Amino acid sequence: MEEIETLRRELEELKIKNSILEEKLKTKYKKNSHRKYYEANIDLVKERAKKYMEKIKVTHPEKLKEWRHTAYLKQKEKRLAAQKEKEIININ
Repeated sequence: MEEIETLRRELEELKIKNSILEEKLKTKYKKNSHRKYYEANIDLVKERAKKYMEKIKVTHPEKLKEWRHTAYLKQKEKRLAAQKEKEIININ
């Protein structure tokens, strides 16, 4: 009995923490100011990104190689997940 009550209290506490964190995420990542800045300065943003990548190519090529490898692994993971979903759908 005691264990159930403690677990329920923990569950409620975690639900409250989760809702607080979700609100923080909403306010942090859904601001229009970032989108407006990007739309107004799209060429500038792309140019800065291009310069940064050129700089990384020269200074830290191993970091660039690591980024590309992780991107490849993520794509591979997504592809395999999609194939599994198709197989499950085809079986049913």
